[in-house]
Amino acid sequence: MHNFFRPKSITLTCILFIACVFSGIGQETVTKTVPFFKDGEAQIVEAFNDPSKWIRHDLWVETAFDTDGDGKLDRMHVAVTRPQQTESEGLKLPVIYISSPYFAGVAPNVNGLFWEVKHELGEATKERVHPEVKRMGKRPIISNSHIKKWVPRGYIVVHSSSPGTGLSQGAPTVGGKNESLAPKAVIDWLCGRIKGYETIDGNETVTAYWSTGKVGMTGTSYNGTLPVAAATTGVEGLEAIIPIAPVTSFYNYYRSNGLVRSPGGYLGEDVDVLYDFIHSGAEANRPYNNKIIRDTEMKNGMDRITGDYNDFWATRNYIDHAQNMKAALLMSHGFNDWNVMTEHSYKLYAKAKELGISTQIYYHQKGHGGPPPIKIMNRWFTRYLHGVKNDVEKDAKAWIVREHDNMSEPTAYEDYPNPEASHVTLYPIVGDHNIHGLSTVKIKKQGKATFIDDYSFSGKDLATAEKLEHRLLYVTPKLKQDIHISGVPKVTVKLASNKPAANLSVWLVSLPWNEQEDAIITDNIITRGWADPQNYKSLTHSKPLKKGKFYEVSFELMPDDQIIKAGQQIGLMIFSSDKEFTLHPKAGTELTVDLDGTSLTLPVIGGVDVFNEALRN
Repeated sequence: MHNFFRPKSITLTCILFIACVFSGIGQETVTKTVPFFKDGEAQIVEAFNDPSKWIRHDLWVETAFDTDGDGKLDRMHVAVTRPQQTESEGLKLPVIYISSPYFAGVAPNVNGLFWEVKHELGEATKERVHPEVKRMGKRPIISNSHIKKWVPRGYIVVHSSSPGTGLSQGAPTVGGKNESLAPKAVIDWLCGRIKGYETIDGNETVTAYWSTGKVGMTGTSYNGTLPVAAATTGVEGLEAIIPIAPVTSFYNYYRSNGLVRSPGGYLGEDVDVLYDFIHSGAEANRPYNNKIIRDTEMKNGMDRITGDYNDFWATRNYIDHAQNMKAALLMSHGFNDWNVMTEHSYKLYAKAKELGISTQIYYHQKGHGGPPPIKIMNRWFTRYLHGVKNDVEKDAKAWIVREHDNMSEPTAYEDYPNPEASHVTLYPIVGDHNIHGLSTVKIKKQGKATFIDDYSFSGKDLATAEKLEHRLLYVTPKLKQDIHISGVPKVTVKLASNKPAANLSVWLVSLPWNEQEDAIITDNIITRGWADPQNYKSLTHSKPLKKGKFYEVSFELMPDDQIIKAGQQIGLMIFSSDKEFTLHPKAGTELTVDLDGTSLTLPVIGGVDVFNEALRN
């Protein structure tokens, strides 16, 4: 009996009947190794699973741009790994493609690399240090990531270094147009539309005769951003992408609602810092690139003074350039990723659905990174690259790893946000003895409350202090039953400042604070958000605040899907400078909140009735 479940080698026997009058031969047998599929997934085929027989080669693909100013079109360095059957048997296979600016190394994390954050809002600070990258490796090796996972399953794996990094020509632009056009060029080459070359400056051409013209892309963080960038070009042949924690708007990565804000863990980073960090390309081109890209385009466009949205940031907003997207999209992100925050995946997922693109999303409760389980990725690529009709379109639209569950065991949902969620509006209620509440019933004449900015207190310090003049904290009674939040919370804060500029930070927390060793961050921080009150009317034009005048500032917090356990309290914390994320002005700015004009809106499964039931004594 044949064992079809764990095949050692899968072959297809083609019997060709040739008329005797022409050849005198009754039949001829030709065998070829081909991919094998079971339960809608590409299986490991032993004949593909011998690294010693894989064919590896490097080449350069010519793009349509010249960003290093040498008068020649930039060429991208590409590395290919493919089963030997693509040569010995003429087998054609689909491609999984990964592009990155990190393959050749990054700049050292020296003192002064990041911008100084201790200064007043709206003021410039001293110039930062500009370290240079020393390229890793003397041979043109790009990366081995993804190869062991996908080549044995019947794919060709291709890597490329993005512009101005490694052995790729050009300049990094951190979200500029060339970083979309570079992977497009590689895909065009894989589909036979443009030329590839054996060397970086030669004329000997090389073709992708082993490619079926079906390409998928994946990667994490910046490596997950580039599949999104490529997809926005609408390039033919890019059939599916699986971006993991991608940046979909560099403005939203470095700013929040007009506020200059750092990504979590990288206080003082900005777009020009990332440029220096990845610029590992040819040393001879760096002075020109630095002058044109970093010291002109970025310096004039990034605007750390006002934080306003402008044309520089609009160019780097993939959501606004997504109208040409066609590639099937499987998103992946962590709800507690405070580096690349969940608004990035949420907005792209929503846009893809609006465009009618086949789309799924996988969320987990951990931090930065975290791909979908291999089964989900395999089904996605099997359907769209191999063309196997495995009904992946009928799978759940949303996969969410519940709190403390294994990453490989997500719970299936109809969609994200959960269709059963509806908005519940909560209002701050002033109580006795510094115990202030949140209620679904709005009680008028709650008056005003004042707090004083001081960045030296961490968010945890502010949330756990019994009484502190540096924040306002309003909490629900203890929950009598679990509450499931799914979607995008929103806040409106009506406030006045005694200075022309102030940071505004909002945390939604679950109290009491969990100090257990096995606690994960989701146990306490439900979600967060930041805004510049000067942009209360416009994201593109900020206006100084008038002392004592109240402004209504409304903005979204980061998307979330979380179950708040019975016995916990949901707390709305309003403060100014966030030690982990914002600029650090001198302590002392006084902010006054009009509580009658302040509210929190939560997306709750079951809506207001379920929420009130959970609070009922």
